[in-house]
Amino acid sequence: MHITHATDLHAWDDFLASQPWSPFLQSFTMGEVYQDIGQKPIRLVAELHGKIHGICFAHLVSARRGKHLSVPYGPVIDDAVNEHDATLMTKGFIDALVKEAKKLGCSFLRISPFWMQGRHAAAEEALGSVQSPLHLLAEHVWYLPLRDAAGKLKNEEEILMEMRKTTRNLIRRAERDGVTVRASKNPNEELKYFLALHEETRKRHGFTPYSDSFFTSQVNRFSKRNECTLYLAEYQGKVISASIHMHCFGETSYHHGASDSTHSKIPASYLLQWTAICDALKRGDSIYNFWGIAPLTPVPNPVPHPFSGVTLFKTGFGGQILNLVHCKDTPVTKAYWLTYAFERIRKWRRGF
Repeated sequence: MHITHATDLHAWDDFLASQPWSPFLQSFTMGEVYQDIGQKPIRLVAELHGKIHGICFAHLVSARRGKHLSVPYGPVIDDAVNEHDATLMTKGFIDALVKEAKKLGCSFLRISPFWMQGRHAAAEEALGSVQSPLHLLAEHVWYLPLRDAAGKLKNEEEILMEMRKTTRNLIRRAERDGVTVRASKNPNEELKYFLALHEETRKRHGFTPYSDSFFTSQVNRFSKRNECTLYLAEYQGKVISASIHMHCFGETSYHHGASDSTHSKIPASYLLQWTAICDALKRGDSIYNFWGIAPLTPVPNPVPHPFSGVTLFKTGFGGQILNLVHCKDTPVTKAYWLTYAFERIRKWRRGF
């Protein structure tokens, strides 16, 4: 087995597309996005007998809580390899990332794989020596299968009937109220509508946002590849809801959303999601990924889970939950433990 730095975009994405779960955050293009905003990308491939059997994309994060390497929804291990090889591959990736981290002056690695709980039991042990105090990405993912058990694409009526009745009614009500939803033909130009709504949403809910430069690069890089859609929901001539949807490797992901609080009684977001689902069906996608929700079995905590507010909204469209393994950390220097202590307190305060 050989762990090397990747240079071939097509070989990388072809491997990712061949897997049952192909998180776009591990795509080659995502590395270009982080490069644009000054976060060095590191792309590693694992080869057996000259064939790629695993990939791992990481990027440098210079955060106040500690400079570190972040691995979003990786590594991706070939679903066909046995547990022994999966574990060797994982160890190889971690060893290579630790070497990179030392060169870059990082204090730890933070790894959040898109692995179902129990899928790679032995390999999980190799991911890191510490359970991360905070999650890196959503670990309880709500997704809607767009194909039946035989692999046949569902139709709109089937999807509608699988929804909660209230959700169907709110979609129809938005249409009656005169809400219209369109996919922007000039996403780079019209991203300003999303950014304005996102800033308002951030202030309303008090979360830490991605930067405008991140959104700009993501939309620019992925829309060039026809892998990103900016949806705008309009009411009485004004954009009151917007979203950035990714569609890569047969999966559509609802990645970012924002809305106008002054029109909170107008169910524009329901019609926006339904429009994106219909577009995914037209593309022949297999999965519609709503991303994070709160755990369906809540953990006792005096502070509500930050995803509690969106859970009812997302689950109303029908679908299933995917519980992923928890984020793992690998300390590189003793400075990591200051980060660990700070984030333990932060976790409790934020309701996770």
